[in-house]
Amino acid sequence: MKILFTFYLATGGVVTLNRHRYHALQSDDCECHFLYLKNGSGLNTMGDARTYVTNDDEDIKALLYGKQYDVIVVTLDFLFVNRLRRLGYKGKIIFDVQGFGTGIKELFDKANDHITGEVDAILSPKTPHLEQLIANHFPSIPAFHFHNCMTFSMFTYKPQPQPKRTIIGWVGRIEENKNWRYFLQIGEKLLKEDPSLELWIFEDPKAANPSEKKHFHSVVKKLKLRSHMRSLQNVPYERMAEFYSLIGRSGGFLCSTSKKEGFGYAVLEAMCCKCPVVCTDSDGIKSFVIDEQTGLIIPHNNVPASVNKALRLLRDKQFQNQLTSNARNYVHEHFSPELYRDHFQQMLQFIGL
Repeated sequence: MKILFTFYLATGGVVTLNRHRYHALQSDDCECHFLYLKNGSGLNTMGDARTYVTNDDEDIKALLYGKQYDVIVVTLDFLFVNRLRRLGYKGKIIFDVQGFGTGIKELFDKANDHITGEVDAILSPKTPHLEQLIANHFPSIPAFHFHNCMTFSMFTYKPQPQPKRTIIGWVGRIEENKNWRYFLQIGEKLLKEDPSLELWIFEDPKAANPSEKKHFHSVVKKLKLRSHMRSLQNVPYERMAEFYSLIGRSGGFLCSTSKKEGFGYAVLEAMCCKCPVVCTDSDGIKSFVIDEQTGLIIPHNNVPASVNKALRLLRDKQFQNQLTSNARNYVHEHFSPELYRDHFQQMLQFIGL
């Protein structure tokens, strides 16, 4: 069995997912390759996986004919489905829906004519808003919804020295759906309660929206946060477990303020590393964040309520330990590579492979 996974750009959560997919599926009986149409900062995280970067028709055609893939998993790029058929690929295609924030409905509206009759199945995480949208837009296409996976050997607690200050982390692109403004507003109020806190932002500056980035700096200046902030850019993926562990060791937490997420890998990674998580109800995170059991879910656009929940976490060490213990157990039970492989194989069997 040969599988090709494709995506537009080698950066972001899809690259993260592909790395975990590789560890879950790669075997003597299953060979996984990856194609990105454009290079990106995530390319160096693919490790030993066979990875190609090209947007040239002749290169892609040569790859298809040379490798003879049994199935191609196309993430979000509905135009690429048509392109594969035009280039002569006659095998199975699975349209893979991951994330895309608040624009997913608009994407589905455009995708319908391009993938109906061309793909053999649709795959998405087990996320309510994605499941409902897929059922409404593509009723004739078999749909499979199961949790993404985590490579636990890669993301586990790494012992760290006790930091001098409590750290609140945030991971993401500086763009509208990640709702960085809300994080800064929450951070400002928390700093009034404890001026010793530090806000750490992990980002890929090349993935940021330029106008949003300009506005971001303006808001940081307005809220007088610069002296309390640390920007960590392009941290190697394999080092993120150390940082999540450090945040947890400091007595802090990872904060996710997204409006919508198909999944939310950064949150799941933190949970594996004994780092408490505080998240807005972005839908996808509810696959693993159960409020006051495995993490805290805060409301959108209610800074006082969000700050109160965060303060409880910061001040109650026993509660913090309870959340991190529950989180780690829950993730290991529901997001194992073995479980992902079983679900993926069942999907392939259904479409005749």
